[in-house]
Amino acid sequence: MPTPREGSGRPRHALFPAILACCVLLAAPGGAFSASVTAEAAAGEPPQALFDPFLADLEERTFRFFWETANPKNGLIPDRYPTPSFASIAAVGFGLTAYPIGVDRGYISRAAAGKRVLSTLRFFAHAQNEHGFFYHYIDMQTGERANASEISTVDTALLLAGVLFCQSYFDTQDPQDIKIRKLADEIYRRVDWTWAQPRPPAVALAWTEQTGFTGGDWRGYNEAMLVYLLALGSPTHPIDSQAWMAWTNGYDQHWGTIYDQTYLSFAPLFGHQYTHVWVDFRGIRDAYMREHGLDYFENSRRATYAQRRYAIANPQHWQAYGKNIWGMSASDGPGPAQETYLGKAERPFLRYAARGVGVGRIVDDGTIAPTAAISSLPFAPEIVLPATLEMYHRFGASIYSSYGFLDAFNASYRSSPDQPAGHGDAGWVDADYIGIDQGPILAMIENYRSELVWRVMRSNAVIRLGLERAGFTGGWLAQLH
Repeated sequence: MPTPREGSGRPRHALFPAILACCVLLAAPGGAFSASVTAEAAAGEPPQALFDPFLADLEERTFRFFWETANPKNGLIPDRYPTPSFASIAAVGFGLTAYPIGVDRGYISRAAAGKRVLSTLRFFAHAQNEHGFFYHYIDMQTGERANASEISTVDTALLLAGVLFCQSYFDTQDPQDIKIRKLADEIYRRVDWTWAQPRPPAVALAWTEQTGFTGGDWRGYNEAMLVYLLALGSPTHPIDSQAWMAWTNGYDQHWGTIYDQTYLSFAPLFGHQYTHVWVDFRGIRDAYMREHGLDYFENSRRATYAQRRYAIANPQHWQAYGKNIWGMSASDGPGPAQETYLGKAERPFLRYAARGVGVGRIVDDGTIAPTAAISSLPFAPEIVLPATLEMYHRFGASIYSSYGFLDAFNASYRSSPDQPAGHGDAGWVDADYIGIDQGPILAMIENYRSELVWRVMRSNAVIRLGLERAGFTGGWLAQLH
């Protein structure tokens, strides 16, 4: 198998046919092994029959994205690569999560990881901020605001999740570890969550010097669950516990049944994945989930199945969609462009967009984002691993290279109308990797393999307090008391 730095030629894997056949059997509806898969996952043991060595290669390549594209002087990570880009603070949060994974996997030394983390935290301890919140995009070299971006509450939360993960991971009395913990504490404690509540108890999306707070607040169900948990757990500027009730009050409009799955929906899969990168939701429930008889982990499993079943149904007749080629999230796309559909209506191809399947909302232009399926690996390995292997096997080096899977592809998009859609043709393929899509791939593979991020964060006082103030009980939370 080529090293993570090479990425040339079609990836090879001798075990692929046998593993794929095994996984397809396990994923069959009503299959005898399905229940045991769920039981083993609930017990924290990834079913070994559903592990493939390819995951190890993918994980290391994805890790190298963060290690090699970052600015080592300040720890900033590009929003995308190789297209020249500004840094994304959310990508930095995923990078901070990546470094301890690299240590545990033997990709880098603990000392090297600590040095990179310390450089990153030193930068953010003095970076431009507003009441502790940071600009969404900043210059890779200077750290100054870039792209006329906003002060973002959710992107700050994603950054802080990585900060807190490092705070808990680097737990020895080594002088470098002590410095990491001290800086992490300073950066987190500085955030004034109550300032970001112009319309309490909700938290606002964003703020700019020119316009002040945007007209929107984080409500309903989406990736901002992390915002509320971190805000509730703050030891210095916590929001009122009623904020979680206000957040969940918008859930009912997203609850329903689609493609045989009844769940709390959010169309792009990243909304079912981001908070789960750092929080182990297995067996813990808030009031809403207790009332509905499931937890957020099971909810994300159902969202994953709904996307797969949508791809099998393929109501818009896109190329390549099927039981092992599926997955929509926020990603790049081939647009803006139009295609003639069945010789009549035109359908738009989107550029960067949040695609997905949800109750009352479907956004689909034929674009597959590998992160959508792969980052759901812990939820439903019996369908995610076959999809991962099929994308790798079928499209090869056209979508899989130095840092793993390129961000997206669209087999229905052709450079000319008469270009055939031959077998194995990925069609349009993104030229870039995107940091906030790479991060969940890496972290969720590792959570599936060892639960590293979950295990470390279960001991983090901020996460525990935030969950408890939101009304979560049971599972590992109960075992801590």
